[in-house]
Amino acid sequence: MQSENPLIADFVKLLNGAAGTFAGMSREAGATAREKLREAMGGLDFISREEFDAVKEMAATAREEVEALKARLAKLEGGSAAGDIAAAADDTAVG
Repeated sequence: MQSENPLIADFVKLLNGAAGTFAGMSREAGATAREKLREAMGGLDFISREEFDAVKEMAATAREEVEALKARLAKLEGGSAAGDIAAAADDTAVG
């Protein structure tokens, strides 16, 4: 049975309005927090594990190719130049 009292009806309307307002504030606060987090994380450069592994594999392949080219160059220039090439490579890697 519903009450015919206008005071109670107005109070229930007030509570329903407050509940809706609080729900909206909660949704907006969550959206704002997510946006702030996106902004904070956007400045950082993250890569996926797959990208990291791919670059690591390419670097290893490039290193192997460089070593093969060093050996080939040393062979073409003669045995005495091999020590010079290795020393030059070490100098450029350090400096």
